[in-house]
Amino acid sequence: MTGWWVVMTTGRLSVRLTVTLAIVAVVTAAGTWVVPDGPGRRLYGDAAQLAAGVLAAYACFAGARDRSGALAAWRVLIGAGLTAWAATRVWWVVRDVADPLSGPGRSGFLILPAAVFAGLLCATSVLPRPARISLGRDRVVLVIDSILVTGSLVALVWSLVPLRVVDEVTRTPWTTGVAAAYPVADLLLTVMAVLLLITRPAWQPGRAPLGLVAAGMLAFGASDLVRLLQLSAALPTPVESAGHLLGPALLGLAALSNPGPLAPPDSSQAEADWTHLLLPYLPVIASGVVIVVRTGSGAQLTAYEAFYGWLGLGLVVARQMLTIAENSVLLARVSEGRQRLRHQAYHDSLTGLANRALFRERLGAALEAYRLWGQPVALIFADLDDFKLINDSYGHAAGDRLLRAIGERLAGCTGRGDLVARLGGDEFAVLLDHHAPDAEPIAERILAVLREPFLVDGRTIVVSASVGLVQPEPGDQELSADSLLRRADAAMYASKRRGKNALARYTGAADGGPHADLPHLLLRALSGNPAEYGFQVHYQPIVRLSDGAVVAVEALARWTDPIAGPVDPDVFVTVAERTGLVAAVDDFVLDRACADMAALAHAYGHPVDVHVNVSAARLAQPGLTATVVAALERWGIPPQRLIVEITETRRIPDMPRAAASADELRAHGVRIALDDFGSGWNALAQLHSLPVDIVKLDSSLTDVDVAPERARALCRSVVTICADLDILVVAEGIETPERAAALTGLGCDLGQGYLYGQPRPVQRLAADLPAQEGAGVPAQLGPGIPAQPGVAIPAQPGPADRAELAS
Repeated sequence: MTGWWVVMTTGRLSVRLTVTLAIVAVVTAAGTWVVPDGPGRRLYGDAAQLAAGVLAAYACFAGARDRSGALAAWRVLIGAGLTAWAATRVWWVVRDVADPLSGPGRSGFLILPAAVFAGLLCATSVLPRPARISLGRDRVVLVIDSILVTGSLVALVWSLVPLRVVDEVTRTPWTTGVAAAYPVADLLLTVMAVLLLITRPAWQPGRAPLGLVAAGMLAFGASDLVRLLQLSAALPTPVESAGHLLGPALLGLAALSNPGPLAPPDSSQAEADWTHLLLPYLPVIASGVVIVVRTGSGAQLTAYEAFYGWLGLGLVVARQMLTIAENSVLLARVSEGRQRLRHQAYHDSLTGLANRALFRERLGAALEAYRLWGQPVALIFADLDDFKLINDSYGHAAGDRLLRAIGERLAGCTGRGDLVARLGGDEFAVLLDHHAPDAEPIAERILAVLREPFLVDGRTIVVSASVGLVQPEPGDQELSADSLLRRADAAMYASKRRGKNALARYTGAADGGPHADLPHLLLRALSGNPAEYGFQVHYQPIVRLSDGAVVAVEALARWTDPIAGPVDPDVFVTVAERTGLVAAVDDFVLDRACADMAALAHAYGHPVDVHVNVSAARLAQPGLTATVVAALERWGIPPQRLIVEITETRRIPDMPRAAASADELRAHGVRIALDDFGSGWNALAQLHSLPVDIVKLDSSLTDVDVAPERARALCRSVVTICADLDILVVAEGIETPERAAALTGLGCDLGQGYLYGQPRPVQRLAADLPAQEGAGVPAQLGPGIPAQPGVAIPAQPGPADRAELAS
C-alpha cells in the first residue's frame, strides 16, 4: 500500500506542477509580448522564472523524500542547484524594483550547472554498464568524454561563426567570458546526459529522467546562448524567458519520474561499450578536420583553436591511458575469475583439499610418468570408521568441522608435491609421486595422527580409519587410474574386514581373499545369480515380549564370496551404496524372503511376518511398488505378511514422493516400518510425513541399563506417541532378560535381539528354537491362519494378543 501511495502522490504532484508551470509559461510568454519594452518586462519575466525555479526545487525535494541512496542524492543535488538559481532570481527581482536600470550579476546562476554536474556523477552509481569497472574510473572517463565532445562541438561552432559576430560578442571580454560560461556549461551537461543514455542501456526505466535532464539543460543552453548573442540588449527576449521557464520544469519532471527497480547489467548489450569507446572521437575528428582544412587554406589558427588542439590531444591521451588501465583491470579480473572457477572445479568446498576430478587427473599423469620413466607412484586410500555415528551423535555441523580438521592432519603427513584429496563423504586419498618409496611409513603416520583425539566445539572426539595402500606391480604397464583406485579400495576394505583401524597393503588378487577387488566382486555377484556367489538370507526372530513367542522375522543379507571370503554386512552394504548396487541387494533379499515363507512357517510351526529392508533413498524412486508386488505374486504370498523396513542410512531426498510410494505399498496390503528409529535421519517428523505401521526403536533408545531414568523417560515418550498414532513398536538390541523386563514395563510389546536369537539361515531356525517357544500363541495369528495344535489359547486376549493380531 505504501508503494502505491508514493506513486499516486508523486503522480498528482507531477500533474499539479505541470499545470502550474504551463499556466506560468503561457502568462509569461503572453506578458513578454504584451508588456511594453522597459523595466516592467524584465520584472515580469524574472518573477515568472522565480516561481518556476521554486516549484521545480520543491519537486526535486519531494521526489527525493520517497527514495534513498543515489536515487535520492541526485534529486537533492539538483534541488539545491535550483534553490540557488531561484535565490539569484530573487536578487534579480529586488534589483528590478529597487534599481530597474542596473544590470544584476549572473555568477550565482553557475551553482545550478555545478549541482547538475554533481547529480549526474552521483547517478552513475545506479546506472550500471554491461562491463563492470571501477566507479571512480568510470566517472573520470565520463567527464573526459563530455569535455572532448563539448569542446569539439564548440570548436566547430566557433569556426563557423562569422568574424563580425565574434567581434561584436567579444567587445567586452570579461562580460563575454561570464556569459559564454553558461551555454558551454549547459552543453557539457547535456552531452553528459546523452552519453549516459547511450552507454547505459541496461536500466531502461532510467532513460526517462535522464532524457528530461538532458532536455532541461538544452533549454537552459538555448536561452543562455540567445543571451550571449544579445549582450547589448538590456531586456530579456521572449525566447530567453521561455528557455529559463522550460528548463526548471523539465528538471522538476525528471525528479518526479518514477523509474522501476534497478536491473542487473545485461551482458548481451555489451556492444554499447563500443559506442562508449568510439562516440567521443567522432566530434574530435570532425573538429580536427576543420582545423586542418583551415590551416591548409592559409588561415591562421586563433588562440582558442590552438588551445583546444593541445587540450584535445591531452584529453585523448589521458582517456587512452584510462582505457588501457581499465582493460588491464578487466583482464586481471577475468584471470582471477578463471583461477577461482578452476579451484572450485578441482577442490572440495568443505575441506579445501583436491576433489576426485583433480585427483584422477594427477593420478593419470603420475601413472604416465611411471610408464615412461619408471617414476615410483603410490596411492593411499583412507575411509573413516563408523563416521555416521559421529554425525548422529554430534550433528552434521560438528561432523563437517571434524572433516576439515582431518584434512589438515592428512596434509601435514605428506611432503611437497604429494596430493591429498577428499573423494567424497568420509573417504580420503593420498597420491605419493615424490615420496612413493616411503609410502608405508607415511600410511602408518596417517593412522597414528588420526587416532589422536580431535577437539571440536569443546568436545573431544576420537576417530579411526581403515587404510589401504597400493603401488603398481613390476611390469604392470597397462595400469589405469580406475584400476589403481579399485585396488586401493579393495585394500581398504580388507583392512575393515580385519577389524578396522588398520593398514592393509594390496598384494594382488591371486593370493586370496583379503586383497580382492571388492566392488568388482560385488558387481559380478549381483549381475548374475547372487546365490552362486555366496549371497544368502538369514533371519532374526522378532518376539512378543510377554511370552517370547515368535511373531515375525527380519530378513538380512549375508555374503561369503568365493574369493574374498566372508564380508561383513556393513562393508558390502556400504560398497553397494557407493556403487549404486544397493537396490540389487534389496531385491535379492525380497525375493528370497518371499520364497522362504513356507519354510519359515514350517520352522516356527505357524506363519510369521517377514521384515525386508529397503534403503530410504529408494523409497522416493519409481518402480519399488511394482517390484514388491511382482515378488508377492511370483511366490503366492499374502501381502499382509510382508513388512517393508525403511533403513535410515540415507536421507529421503523427496519426502512427498516417498510418502506416495508408501501409500501405494499399503494400498496393496504391505505394511511400512521405520528401522533404527531414534538414530540417523529417522525422527519424529517422519511419523507425520510417512504412513508408518511399525516403528523399530534403535538400541540407543532401548539401552535402559545405562542412565536408566533418562533412557526410560525417552523410551516411554516414544512408545506413548506411537500408541496414540496406532503404531506398533519393536524394541531392538535386547540382549539381557533384565532389559526385556524393563522394556515390557515401559509398554513395548515386541522385541528383537540376541537374547531371542541371532540371524540364522532358514534351515537352522528349527534347531535353534527354545523348547517352550510357542506357549501362549493366540488362536488367530493372522487373517485366515488357525492356531496350531497343542498351543494354549488364553481365555481373554490381553494387550500382547491384540498387538499380535494387529501385526
